[in-house]
Amino acid sequence: MSTPEVREVSAESSTWHPPLPAMSGVDHLVVETPGLRSHVATIGDGDPVMLLHGFPAHWWQWHEIAPAIAGAGHRVICPDLRGSGWTTAGDPRIGRESHHHDLLALLDALGIERAHVVAHDLGVISANQLAYSHPERVRSLVQLSVPPMFMPLSLKLLSGFRHMPALVSHRRGRSLAGLFDPRYIAHPLPTETLDAYLAPMARAEIDGAVRRIFRGVALPVSLQLARGTFARQRLQPPTLAVFGRLDHPWDEALIRRLCGDLTRYADRYELAFVDDAAHFITDDAPSEVTALALAWFQRAG
Repeated sequence: MSTPEVREVSAESSTWHPPLPAMSGVDHLVVETPGLRSHVATIGDGDPVMLLHGFPAHWWQWHEIAPAIAGAGHRVICPDLRGSGWTTAGDPRIGRESHHHDLLALLDALGIERAHVVAHDLGVISANQLAYSHPERVRSLVQLSVPPMFMPLSLKLLSGFRHMPALVSHRRGRSLAGLFDPRYIAHPLPTETLDAYLAPMARAEIDGAVRRIFRGVALPVSLQLARGTFARQRLQPPTLAVFGRLDHPWDEALIRRLCGDLTRYADRYELAFVDDAAHFITDDAPSEVTALALAWFQRAG
C-alpha cells in the first residue's frame, strides 16, 4: 500500500479547476490516499473538528461556520467527499461505504486520532457510519437536517425524499439549482453563492457522480433505514441532531414521537430545532449552527 501524501497547494494554483471560491484564512491541502486525491480546506489550531458537507455542496458550505469554530480554538478540517468539489478519484464507482472508508484514510493521513464531527445532509451518512463502526475516532457528532439513523420510517416522512428520483436518474448537464428552491431553503441564496456551490458540476467527474452517489450510497442506506439496521446497533459517541423548523416534514412533534426513548438506541442523543431555517440550515442559520456545535463539543467533553 502506498504511503499517504499531504501537500499544501495555494488557492490560486492552476491545480484547481474551476477556481476555488474565496475564503480568507484557509489552507488548501491535497491528501493522496490509495485511489483518491482529496481536496481538504483547513483553518485554525487546537482540538480537531471535521465538517462534512451535504449535497450538492462541498467544503465551501462551511465558509461562515468554519472560521467561527476555528476562532473558538479548534483545528477545522473540511474535506470534499468523493464525487464532490475538487476531489478526484481513480475509480468512478461510489459504494455505500466509500465515503466512510475515505474518511478513515483521511484521518490517518492527517494524523488525527479522534475528532468532533459536524455533518449535513449526505455527509451525515458517512459521519454515522464512522460513529457506529469506529466510535473511538468520533469525540462527538452534530448532524444537521437528517433524522436519527435509528428512527423508524413513517409514511408521513415520504415527502422528505421527494428529491431522490430526479437525482437517481440525473442527466449530465441538468442544473441542480432547483435543490435550493423555497422548499429547501428559507432565505434565497445570492446568485454568487449558488454559483459557488454548483461550480464543480462543470467537471465531468462531478456531474457524472450524481447518479453514482444516489444509486450507490443514498438508496442502499435508505434501504438499511427501512430495515432497521441502525436501530439494532448502539450509537456510542454523544450525538446532537439539529433541524430547521421550516424543514418539512421533519416536524418536532413527529420526530420526537417516532424516536421515542432515545436512550434505547444511543448512549447520549439529543434533538434541537432552529427557528427560521429549512434544510440548508448552514446557509439559513450559520450562527445558530455554530453556537449549537460549540456548546455540544463542550458538553460532550
